[in-house]
Amino acid sequence: MKVRIFLFGICMFALSSSKCLAQAKPNMPQSIISTSASIRTYNDDKTLKALSKGELVELYIERMKVIIRILPKIGLATKPGVTMTDLGIPDTADNKKALDLEKEATNTYLDITVDYLRKMLPFCDKGQLVNAILFYEQTLKSLRDLEAQ
Repeated sequence: MKVRIFLFGICMFALSSSKCLAQAKPNMPQSIISTSASIRTYNDDKTLKALSKGELVELYIERMKVIIRILPKIGLATKPGVTMTDLGIPDTADNKKALDLEKEATNTYLDITVDYLRKMLPFCDKGQLVNAILFYEQTLKSLRDLEAQ
């Protein structure tokens, strides 16, 4: 019984600590584009054709997520990590709320879309999937070039 009370106390302490940390987060500047919105490698036609359809589905989804997180915001920024403060946007409660709502809406959209794509993409033509990934990667390269200008 004492062990249960002790474990319950530790759990409550951990939960209250995580809540305190979560409450401190809004005071920190938030990135307009998620820091996870990038890819490390680009592929060519030959490399993609050698992959299994399951691997292609995951690559397609990964690239789609990056594009969805970046493309609507290219008027503000083209790379992850840029904050409202960096752009001279006032760090007001309304602006923070707008950014939070946009992130929440994007995450909801991505959750639903990824679920849909994981169910449907295994039925598509492998060549079409390869072409779509190449298109997404070309789009991401173009965004990288825009960033360099």
